[in-house]
Amino acid sequence: MKNIFKGKNILVTGGTGSIGSEIVFSLLKYSPKVIRVLDNNESASFYLRQRLGKNVKKVRFLIGDVRDKERLKRAIDDIDIVFHAAALKHVDICEYNPFESVKTNVLGTQNLLEAALDGNVERFITISTDKVVNPTSTMGTTKLLAERLTIDANYYKGKRKTIFSCVRFGNVMGSNGSVIPLFKEQVKNGGPLTVTEPDMIRFMMSMRQAVDMILNAASMMHGGEIFIFKMPTIKLKDLTSVMIEELAPKYGHKKSDIGINKIGIRRGEKLYEDLVTDGELKHTVETRDMFIILPDAPEEHIRKPAHRGIEKVKSKSYSSKNTKTLSKGQIKKLLLKEGLI
Repeated sequence: MKNIFKGKNILVTGGTGSIGSEIVFSLLKYSPKVIRVLDNNESASFYLRQRLGKNVKKVRFLIGDVRDKERLKRAIDDIDIVFHAAALKHVDICEYNPFESVKTNVLGTQNLLEAALDGNVERFITISTDKVVNPTSTMGTTKLLAERLTIDANYYKGKRKTIFSCVRFGNVMGSNGSVIPLFKEQVKNGGPLTVTEPDMIRFMMSMRQAVDMILNAASMMHGGEIFIFKMPTIKLKDLTSVMIEELAPKYGHKKSDIGINKIGIRRGEKLYEDLVTDGELKHTVETRDMFIILPDAPEEHIRKPAHRGIEKVKSKSYSSKNTKTLSKGQIKKLLLKEGLI
């Protein structure tokens, strides 16, 4: 990865968000020439600048929105690599703001792809979500379109050198607006915990795993791949139980005093999530740590030197419904390791 990022000009959209900001911190280890952070959140840009300390010299903060095509033309000037993390990501909010979701997740992605093609960048990586698989929500549907726009840009580009790929995630533990920080704050306040559906099962990954996978994907990509980390699954009721048991005493509460308020599945949400569709399976290969959905015959990619360690897919765990969930002990160990409890 040092050879991929060293001396490069890199753009991170949504760069002040949970994942975007961690991409920035990780990239700094590989000596890029400059990292441009594009975000429409002025306050978040200010606070990220403070967190960067002496590393701020290599980072440029650009206030702007992926909806603004003219702004993107300036932002992408002389850029080598793009990490596209800007998105509207909350399922329930997107349900009630569908037109805004399309403007950011679909049209914003198209604007950035066209700017990347015009700027002749080298590599373009879109950050996606497991909610694009058989989507039932506006968010999942718009992110699916963002995936398709990104992958199909490889056919649209003509003779330009840019290659385009995606990284598809499950839930990222501790990210802004996610359930773990919410539960932590609710326990701190004495409860109750607001739980949509206790039997809901989700794929989970740590922030470190998410960012490492993004950077690995950027170094491995030939263009047209969708990279998916092999993630464990967690049942929501087990997560709430562990957080109450571990955090209630820390905040001066009895475990028995922290109630749970079941609020029901929100619009657009599913009980289970999937990683790969049936149609994608015939183009899917795997490594020890990830699935890779390829744009053409898997055999051709298995033979490529950069794809050593890849084999035809054998795993059967593509749905959170059919995977073995982590035990409470394993969840506790994971949360402690990530500093979340």
